[in-house]
Amino acid sequence: MADQHPGSGNRLRLVAWEITRKCNLNCVHCRAGSDRGPYPGELSTAKCIQVLEQIREVGTPIVILTGGEPLMREDVFELAQKGTDLGLRMVLATNGTLLRPGLVERMTGSGIKRVSISIDGADEQQHDDFRKVPGAYRRALEGIGHLKTAGMPFQINTTVTRHNVGVLKEILELAVSLGAAAHHIFLLVPTGRAREMVNQEIDALEYERVLHWFYEMRDQVPLHLKATCAPHYYRILRQEARKKGEKVDIATYGLDAVTRGCLAGTSFVFISNTGVVQPCGYLELNCGDLKQHPFPVVWRDSKIFNQLRDFSAYKGKCGRCEYLRFCGGCRARAYESTGDFLAEEPLCVYQPVRG
Repeated sequence: MADQHPGSGNRLRLVAWEITRKCNLNCVHCRAGSDRGPYPGELSTAKCIQVLEQIREVGTPIVILTGGEPLMREDVFELAQKGTDLGLRMVLATNGTLLRPGLVERMTGSGIKRVSISIDGADEQQHDDFRKVPGAYRRALEGIGHLKTAGMPFQINTTVTRHNVGVLKEILELAVSLGAAAHHIFLLVPTGRAREMVNQEIDALEYERVLHWFYEMRDQVPLHLKATCAPHYYRILRQEARKKGEKVDIATYGLDAVTRGCLAGTSFVFISNTGVVQPCGYLELNCGDLKQHPFPVVWRDSKIFNQLRDFSAYKGKCGRCEYLRFCGGCRARAYESTGDFLAEEPLCVYQPVRG
């Protein structure tokens, strides 16, 4: 039987669903390399509803409607309403530039619980350079204004690269000033269009420094902080808590359904625009096609998922690490670096106690 994180039972907690690959921006870091399309083979409304029903057979995870830009899919609110009716917690990840009062009203009516907006610079020029569309920053802030007017909770997501690592404090301050419920930082994984940005990936020492800084910010800002694609953060939480004699308590609120660092294939899955299930959006391995197999079968029987759930199979220093069950290393970064998704995380400075 696969070795599991205590208490998790590989319960499905999060589904990120790329309901369309169409996008109105052209971001340099895009996992999907999205543009305006068209993208043939995207799932029909009827098929998407069937998939939502199948997800509900497995559990009641948070379902993140993402893209591309999910607001470019005309039935996005029909899907959100269906998920809400099924008892799923529906949230939306958008670049914010398409948000208008009428659209936000429909969003609220469909039961969407929270919206994430990506901000990747401390000012207009820095963000727009990253997003490759002039005015993207201004329009995202306008979109946030519409969310606030409607009383829709929102969070700020930031992809950390060499481009903006020096202004993370200013971006966090911006998130606070905007009234965000949370700030989530994403450590760049060089997949999709971001493969061209491999030289923008921060190194292991900077990675560690950023995560320690982020940890220290927890008690200094009035919003929730979470690090994504940065599983070392959950090692750091425990190391720092032990130093201070604290009990570690990781929240499970909003988009932050956390059982450990890398959730790929254990508590989290990604569904592509064509219905291919992956461990995460950055680990581009086909674990099952929902056009051919029901979601519960893929979740239960995928060979790759079951390998990811067996921590005894992890290699290198990840396999020896006493924090394996809480961190796990980024499986996508290991795969991109070595071609082996069970290999050790390449951007980790920590040396396990066990040799």
